[in-house]
Amino acid sequence: MSSKIRIQLSIMMFLLFFMWGAWYGQMSKYLMTGLGASGDQVGNAYAAFSLAMIIAPFFVGMIADRYFAAQKVLGVLCLLGAGVLYLITQNTESDSFFMLILAYCLTFAPTLALTTSIAMQQMQSPEKEFPGIRVLGTIAWILVSNIVGFYGFGDKVTIFELSMYTSVLLGIFSFFLPDTPPNPSAGASFSQILGLDAFKLFKDRSFAIFFLSSVLICIPLSFYYAMANPSLTDAGVQNVENKMSLGQASEVIFMLLIPIAYTRLGVKKMLIVGLLAWIARFLFFGYGNAGSGEWMFYLAILLHGVCYDFFFVTGQIYTDNKAGEKIKSSAQGLITLATYGIGMGIGSKLSGIVLDMYTKDGVKDWTSVWLVPTGIAVVVLILFILFFTDSKKSVPAQGELVH
Repeated sequence: MSSKIRIQLSIMMFLLFFMWGAWYGQMSKYLMTGLGASGDQVGNAYAAFSLAMIIAPFFVGMIADRYFAAQKVLGVLCLLGAGVLYLITQNTESDSFFMLILAYCLTFAPTLALTTSIAMQQMQSPEKEFPGIRVLGTIAWILVSNIVGFYGFGDKVTIFELSMYTSVLLGIFSFFLPDTPPNPSAGASFSQILGLDAFKLFKDRSFAIFFLSSVLICIPLSFYYAMANPSLTDAGVQNVENKMSLGQASEVIFMLLIPIAYTRLGVKKMLIVGLLAWIARFLFFGYGNAGSGEWMFYLAILLHGVCYDFFFVTGQIYTDNKAGEKIKSSAQGLITLATYGIGMGIGSKLSGIVLDMYTKDGVKDWTSVWLVPTGIAVVVLILFILFFTDSKKSVPAQGELVH
């Protein structure tokens, strides 16, 4: 891959995650303070993203990959998304926000797969070349989070304006990316996208338990994405976005530690460590404060790397090893739909309901709110320890760490 193409792909990843990071973590705070939204409305807004994540694979796998050049589809989607973002910036009603954010997420969700496809098709050795390009996305997320925190507009419509301008820029830039022509025979089938071919894996009890645990743990994961920012803000923490960006930094560090941990601990122990980290971080969120207990908030944020990498990335590696070459794509498709679609969708909706349940006279009982995902994570941990028996140790290839 030439230096020119490497730079182009790096810029593509940077702009994509800059655009996403500008609004995703801050949307709940904006809805509550800027539009006076209820917890249920906040939960619905985040559930819109999960709904879009269910639909996106069908668009990419059955239409975009087969009939259109990927970089052109990316450009059109980004420009359409910028148009929807403009409507969001003009909206002042919490009731109408859901349909707008759903429309935007339907344009955004496919870009996650499209950018990966564009990058991979330009590489001779994706397992060696992709990580160095994809990491620009994480850097962009950290940067935009710090910009939002430094200028203090996490609760203002400015987060969507920033995303809109970036979307226009990426949309135009996309048409100058390396050509990634359609391949009529490369698109995924309906059954592959649903992961139907991977259902045979459920004959293995351990995989079935892992699958169920993955779906269930995505419920408390949604609490983190939707409620961490407003929770810290209500606690009196300053520069929340800046501090939450530490979570992405820890994700990079623990990603690099996975090969070592995978070899020494094996699948089961790594997944258990991930689940224990989920429980600990929710307790820290629930009992921390902006005074003498602010260290709890820092630990809760920094645990993001362990929580995400040791459970989800390790789980993807475990799925690859279990599935084998023939149904690997179907198995990953099934896991993605079930977790980011169903699990996080349920979690997003539930987080809003729970927030309303523990809100009285406008005051939110955040300790009680955080104890709910803590309890769910404890149940998942017990279920996993009792019934998951696969402890095989193997060294993952570096390319398997990037999804």
